[in-house]
Amino acid sequence: MNKKSLLITLLLIGGLSHLGYKLRDEGMFPLSEISKLDLKKAGLKIDQNEVYNPNGISLVDALVNVGGCTGSFVSDEGLIITNHHCAFSAVQLASTPENDYLNKGFVARTREQEIEAKGLTCRITDSYEDVSDRILGAVKNIEDPATRLQMINNQMKNIAAEAEQKDPSIKAEVSEMFIGKTYVLFRYKTIQDVRLVYVPNRQIGEFGGETDNWVWPRHTGDYSFMRAYVGKDGKPAKYSKDNIPFKPKKSLKVNASGTNEEDFVFILGYPGRTFRHRPAQFIDYQAKYVLPYTSDLYDFQNTTMENVGKKDKATEIRLATRIKRNANVMKNYRGKLTGIKGIDLVAKKQEEDAALAQFINNNSDVKAQYGNLMANIDQLYKIINGDANRDLWLGQIYTSTSLLNVAKNINIFKSNLNQQPAAQKQSYFENNIGKLKQALNTIYEAYDIDVDRRIFKRMMMDAVAFTPNQRVTAIDKIINRGSNSETMANDYINDTFGLTKLKDQDYVFNSLLKSPKALTEYNDGLLLLERDIARQISELKPEKDRRDGLLNKLMGDYVNVKEKFLKKGFIPDANSTLRLTYGYVRGYSPVDATYMSPYTTIKGILEKGATGNPDFYYPNIIKALWNKKDFGPFAKKELNDVPVAFLYNMDTTGGNSGSPIMNANGELIGVNFDRAYGATINDYAWNESYSRSIGVDIRYVLWAASKIDQADFLLKEMGVKL
Repeated sequence: MNKKSLLITLLLIGGLSHLGYKLRDEGMFPLSEISKLDLKKAGLKIDQNEVYNPNGISLVDALVNVGGCTGSFVSDEGLIITNHHCAFSAVQLASTPENDYLNKGFVARTREQEIEAKGLTCRITDSYEDVSDRILGAVKNIEDPATRLQMINNQMKNIAAEAEQKDPSIKAEVSEMFIGKTYVLFRYKTIQDVRLVYVPNRQIGEFGGETDNWVWPRHTGDYSFMRAYVGKDGKPAKYSKDNIPFKPKKSLKVNASGTNEEDFVFILGYPGRTFRHRPAQFIDYQAKYVLPYTSDLYDFQNTTMENVGKKDKATEIRLATRIKRNANVMKNYRGKLTGIKGIDLVAKKQEEDAALAQFINNNSDVKAQYGNLMANIDQLYKIINGDANRDLWLGQIYTSTSLLNVAKNINIFKSNLNQQPAAQKQSYFENNIGKLKQALNTIYEAYDIDVDRRIFKRMMMDAVAFTPNQRVTAIDKIINRGSNSETMANDYINDTFGLTKLKDQDYVFNSLLKSPKALTEYNDGLLLLERDIARQISELKPEKDRRDGLLNKLMGDYVNVKEKFLKKGFIPDANSTLRLTYGYVRGYSPVDATYMSPYTTIKGILEKGATGNPDFYYPNIIKALWNKKDFGPFAKKELNDVPVAFLYNMDTTGGNSGSPIMNANGELIGVNFDRAYGATINDYAWNESYSRSIGVDIRYVLWAASKIDQADFLLKEMGVKL
């Protein structure tokens, strides 16, 4: 063992006090919990109130939620840094075969050159308030689970609407922190005008492609820059050339010196959903049904879209975002499956639940209240598992087949239109047709008829194979079981997709949706098929509502009794609300006799590029600069190279993409973008030994911006000296 490895081993075993390190539980801490932490002891050098201060300005005020990811302001002119993959859809929409920003990258050297980031908005957390008592008090005496859940949902909507009425400038949402137990009202400010400023070449921003996705070592420059704009009055406004840059309350200082191994670091961000406070049956359901079905379906969809995309450049660009999203989910889900099996998570959860059941039975007071809890959970999941295949199919059918999604939107609009009194139909049509066209336009942007045909056939053949209690009635009307199913599917698709006019966006927008009369008189096979699918979903809804309501109550009780058993509270599962997580820059050993160091360098880009794998192609300028050792002030002395990506043991999940990684002084030193493959299981379980997250090092971002794309104006705006 060399001296460095020996030191790391001693640190892991001994937990040296001067590093403030100790083995800790996972934690995506809500704002309400930050004051209870001792971040100073962990390594924070600034006052804890500078991280979050409910009575003043703090680092939290530099955070934004952008396109389902996290971003942060890095100048007082509304400049935002986030991930390349978070801007991907907007770059795709801005790209054409003539201006292929998706692959070549984009740099706006003046404000006038900045491009509208279509489909993206910025959401800033303004304030929050616990409203659990109001919501649970309203359902205190309600026994029926479906009614109880409906009343909870209505109360959540009412509280949000009340908050928006009091302050029309905010968007309010009530988030369920613990299922069936705690609820928090969040108030958000939404900036509607977001523009692309700098997106690196795809061979930088997506270096490694799917080969490296969810894998360490990583060499991906997963970063991009946007800018938030508001009206001249400083208030949120839709895109306009007259808008001005947004002035955030707080922007992050960029530290171009980066980090060293074992440095204290922390993240503020908007992690998506985790499910760590669920019983064994939930994990088993994920492992047997959700994860394998979804990953296999997305694998098929991507193969289909990649093949169809070869016909021309415009089709390739149009399908790019959907392929990228599918691929990310697919590999993530397969990583979760591997992780669940690798740590035998179902068996571990079963052991925990058995101990919990024993605790319930051994305590008369607890047994009186929760005596049937574990049996009720088990019984409910047996019912859920009984028709899981059909439920998953119905959940995927509209996103799988674009024209069915078009048909769904049109059918809903047509139904609502027909319910209007004759005298009001025209006004209803005129007032709502814009929203319908906007929804349809989003679908058509990623639509291809050949893709639809092939994926819908796959969906049909899946449905044909379902057991008798899981039939999809719409498909059974088309295909008789026991007959030549594939031939019948082909005939139906050829006839229906051949005849439908929904495949022609111009016809739909300019003829079909021209008037109430034109819409009412039009019908075709796809609209009829969608109506049959929607009818079955509607028929199944009461039972689904009953299950969801029962699950809501059972999961609330499950957490309550578990707190009694373990004699401690829990950090609530992530739910896209603002959270803090902290830890240390640190490598790990994913398998026996293998140590993964926490930094990668430009040298690694060149080494991967030499393999000949197309995912590892890189711009030639990178090699030329590296050969000259032209690193500017961004090299890490110990590596004699520019750090590209780095590892840390913080607790992250989906939605943390783009989160700012900050050092002990609250300065930006990287941007979070991924997890190591073993950490894809973070949604269900976190452990210091295998949970590692990955960020792009700010030194690589600044080096690439300056040396490759000559975007020194951005470094100047961020206050970085060259």
